[in-house]
Amino acid sequence: MLGPSRKPDSELAITQLLPNMLTILAICAGLSAIRFGVQGNYTLAVHLVMAACVLDGLDGRIARLLGSDSKMGAELDSLADFLNFGVAPPLILYFWALQDIRSLAWLAVLIYAVCCVMRLARFNVSSKSEEAEPASAYFQGVPSPAGGLLVMLPMYLSFAFTNAPLVPAPVICLYMVFIGFLMISRIPTWSFKTSRVSRQNVKFFLVGVAFIGAAVLTFAWVTLILLCLAYVGMVAWAWLEKEIPSGR
Repeated sequence: MLGPSRKPDSELAITQLLPNMLTILAICAGLSAIRFGVQGNYTLAVHLVMAACVLDGLDGRIARLLGSDSKMGAELDSLADFLNFGVAPPLILYFWALQDIRSLAWLAVLIYAVCCVMRLARFNVSSKSEEAEPASAYFQGVPSPAGGLLVMLPMYLSFAFTNAPLVPAPVICLYMVFIGFLMISRIPTWSFKTSRVSRQNVKFFLVGVAFIGAAVLTFAWVTLILLCLAYVGMVAWAWLEKEIPSGR
């Protein structure tokens, strides 16, 4: 009797393609965010960038759970990060409030985008050279998804309190450059990938996630402002934790 037929090695299960499918969806969200930013639908544009951020957080973890992570998937994810967090957010800001100072604003957009792509290139090189080493609890510099969400903070402030920009255009440009420099800095930032939750605290963690999710859905802009401020506080705390012991 013939044994059960084996699938050719060239065939892949649909579930193995799920991480790459999520990455492609994230790319579509980022490109659509740029489109709606050009058309003046800034609220939807920001929502699409946030959707891309959620998809970016899922694809890598699902790939590791399914054992379907690959070099192609890693490169695709990096390209998606540059589009979604290095190109879409500064362009949306540019179309939203920086049309009156186009030359200065475009310079800020370029600086931010170059900083983002350099941060991603540095991360790719370091991850390939340290594959055998255990994952660190800290990143070097602000990750590109966090940078993409932080740089749109002036928009959250405007949407939360008024429809007009609250921050002057030159200040937005300086803020954009500042976030870009944070991405290429050596400031240690907490890595969520290495975080662990004890079994006793799982229920509190899940309740917290549900609370934040409900807050984002109900009071989106105020919640995003608070999350940005909390993240900045975490970055400052991680920097102090790293620097204070070395100075003793």
